[in-house]
Amino acid sequence: MKKIALSFCFFLFLSSALSAQSAPGFRFGFQASPTWSWMRTTDKKLEGVGSNWGLKLGALGEYYFAANYAFITGLGFGFNQGGTIQNGYEMASLWDNSDLSEEKFKVVGKEAKLHYRLNFVEIPFGLKMRGGSGEDSRLKFYAEVPVFTIGFLSRAQGDIRGTQDKNTEDEDIRKDVNGLSLAWGLGGGIEYEFATSATLVAGLSFQQQFTDITGKGTIQKNVGDPFVLEKSKGTIGLIAFKLGVFF
Repeated sequence: MKKIALSFCFFLFLSSALSAQSAPGFRFGFQASPTWSWMRTTDKKLEGVGSNWGLKLGALGEYYFAANYAFITGLGFGFNQGGTIQNGYEMASLWDNSDLSEEKFKVVGKEAKLHYRLNFVEIPFGLKMRGGSGEDSRLKFYAEVPVFTIGFLSRAQGDIRGTQDKNTEDEDIRKDVNGLSLAWGLGGGIEYEFATSATLVAGLSFQQQFTDITGKGTIQKNVGDPFVLEKSKGTIGLIAFKLGVFF
């Protein structure tokens, strides 16, 4: 999938460069944006207790249909998104479908921490508004709202921490993570035109999934109880420190 996405990104670059020559309202750029993400569930006993530092890399495109209003889109990668979920039940099997290195890792006890590290191929789309002290000003402010992001899971790894005999790292948990992610977000920041047709961008953006990213596992509420289906919804929230350049 990565090779396909990279090839598509390359062709997007070529087509965008050609479009930029004939469409004065189009801008093309790149971003390399550090991210901070976390996980939450709708079950209070499956608590989000940790966060991940990651990175967004990719191509960005803007089409200005008016002087300071644009449609935005792009193609990129989100690396190391996710967080840590702590089990509050007597026993839990949240990665039961995955091919873990040892069978014993599929069932964890109370206080065990399940750390998710997920990579996505991402396609954002939304609206952008910008303004400044004057039409010819090199410094401008912008806001992006709303921004929707479609994410396709490309890699899913997990660690188990906080247990005596079931600590493990770099497990493949793809079968227990949903392959499609949908998120909404918003952002804002500044642009500085440092050369003709070259603009630096810096800002902050927030992204929140509204689809369930976690698979369905089973839980044991008390000692001796049968395992029952776990029905919570798990989502990822993310803040990106946007750094990019447009041409």
